[in-house]
Amino acid sequence: MLGRIIKLVLLLVVVGFAGLTGYAYLADLSPAQSERSLPVTLNAE
Repeated sequence: MLGRIIKLVLLLVVVGFAGLTGYAYLADLSPAQSERSLPVTLNAE
């Protein structure tokens, strides 16, 4: 009985690792990019 539980836990770890790896490779985690222009005051006295 204990051997089955250990095999099940190991199977879940392997499947979870494979799922996490697939998500990291396939998911689009890059932030949205946009051009911004902000005025800057230099040497304001």
